[in-house]
Amino acid sequence: MIGILYFLFLLSSTTTCGHVGRGGEASLKKVTDGGTGDECSCKAFLPSSTFNIQDLEEVEGVAVEVTHKLELELGKMESYESQITAYTVKILNLTMEIEKMEGDPEAVNDTQTESMKIQIKQAEALVVELQSLVQASAAVFESLRETVTSQMSTLTQLEEEHDKNRVLETRREYIKIQLKLEECERRHQEIFHPDIGSCAHTGVIRASQPIVSQINADLSSSYKFGAWGKDSKPLNGNESMYWYSGYYSAAIIDVKFYDNYQDLILRNHSQHHRLQSSWYGTGNNVVLRENSLYYQRSSPFSMAKLNFTSMSYEYKLISGSSTEFSYAHSPNQNLDFAADETGLWVTYASEETNGRLILAKINEHYFGIEEEWQTSVYKPAVSNAFMVCGVLYAVRTADIQTEEIFYMFDTKTQREHYISVPFERFQESYVSLDYNPTDQKLYMYNDGYYLNYHLWFNHTAKAIEDTPSILI
Repeated sequence: MIGILYFLFLLSSTTTCGHVGRGGEASLKKVTDGGTGDECSCKAFLPSSTFNIQDLEEVEGVAVEVTHKLELELGKMESYESQITAYTVKILNLTMEIEKMEGDPEAVNDTQTESMKIQIKQAEALVVELQSLVQASAAVFESLRETVTSQMSTLTQLEEEHDKNRVLETRREYIKIQLKLEECERRHQEIFHPDIGSCAHTGVIRASQPIVSQINADLSSSYKFGAWGKDSKPLNGNESMYWYSGYYSAAIIDVKFYDNYQDLILRNHSQHHRLQSSWYGTGNNVVLRENSLYYQRSSPFSMAKLNFTSMSYEYKLISGSSTEFSYAHSPNQNLDFAADETGLWVTYASEETNGRLILAKINEHYFGIEEEWQTSVYKPAVSNAFMVCGVLYAVRTADIQTEEIFYMFDTKTQREHYISVPFERFQESYVSLDYNPTDQKLYMYNDGYYLNYHLWFNHTAKAIEDTPSILI
C-alpha cells in the first residue's frame, strides 16, 4: 500500500512527467500559469488488478521440471532398440540350445534342464521389463503433453489479464519444450512404429548406438571384407529375408540367404549361391534389390547385376568411371551401389572430376545410367556413402571410434550442405555401409561383424541452405 501511495505522489508532481508503467493508461496536458512558464500535468489510471507473479514463477518452475523429464526420456530412447536386439539374440540362443536338447534328450541331465528353465524365466522377465519401460515412456509423454497444454493455457490467461511482454519469454520457453516433446514422441514412434517409405522430412539428424548382431556366418574374424543386410525392394514372400557375403579380401565370390533374422543368427542359410569365376566381383559396397545383386565387376571394370531368381547375369560399363579413386580406408571400392525410397543409385569418381564424387541414378528396367550429378566431395577423403530419399550422405572418420555423416547432396534441389551426425563403430575398420528403406536402418559390415543403426529424421526444421566450399 505504501508503494502505491508513493507512486501516486510521484505522478502528481508538476515538475516532471514520465511514461506510466505497463498495464496503466496515461494522459499528458500542457498548462500555462500566468507567465510563470509551462508546467506538465499527468493523470494515470492504474490497472484494476496486480500482476500475479506467483503464477508466472510456478509456470517457469514447471518448465524446468518438464525439460528435465524430457532429457531423461530422450536418454532412454537410445537404449530401447539395443535392448530389443540383445533380448532377441538371447532368446534365439536359448531356442538353439533347446533344439539341441530335444534332439538328444538322453544326453541332458537334470542340472542342465533346471539351468535352461532358469534362463527361460530370466528371458521372459527381461521382455516383460522392456515392455513395461516402453509403456511407461508412452505414459510419461502423455502426462508431459497434458502438463504443457495446461501451462500454455495459464500463460494465455496471464497475457490476457496482465502484461504480455512479461509472459512472452516464458511462452517462448514452452514453445521450445513443445518442440522437444514432439521430437521425443517421434523418436519413440520411429523405433516402435516407423513411418516406412515416407520422405516427409528434411534429412538425417541422428543415428543410434551400433546394434551388434554377431560375427559373420563363416565364424571367421579374418573375413574382414563383406556386406550384409536385407533386400531393399523384396519380392513377395522375401520381406523377412537377410543376405550375407564375406571373404578375406575385397572380393564377391558367394552369397548366402536366410529366411529371417533368427536363421541369420543361427547361421541356418536357406540358399548358398557360389558365383561362377567369370561373375566374380570386387569391392563390398553392394546392394540386393528385387532379388538381384548389384556389384562391381573387376574385369572389365563395370557394374554388374546378378538376378538370383532367373540366375541371369549382365554388366554395363560406366563412361568415365575410374579405378584410381577408392574410399579412404578400403581398397577397390570404386563403385558404391545404394538403394533408397526413390530407386537404385551408384557413386564413383573420374579423372575428369579430379576424384570428386559423381552420383548416378540407375534405370532398373534397362540397367543403365539414367542421370548424373557431380558433387564437390573428394572421394579418397570419404569413408563411405549412402542414399536416403534421393539425398546422398557422405561419411568420414572422426577418430578411432567415431564416424561422422558430414555432407549431403539433394538431387531434387541440386544443393549440397555440411552437416554433422556422429555415430560409433564397434571395431576399427569397415568396408560397407548401406541404408535400407524397408526398415530405415543403416547396415554396416565392421571387421567381420554385423552392425546396424537406427536413423532419426528431421520432421520440423528447414534444411540448411548454405552451400559448402569445395572439399580438398
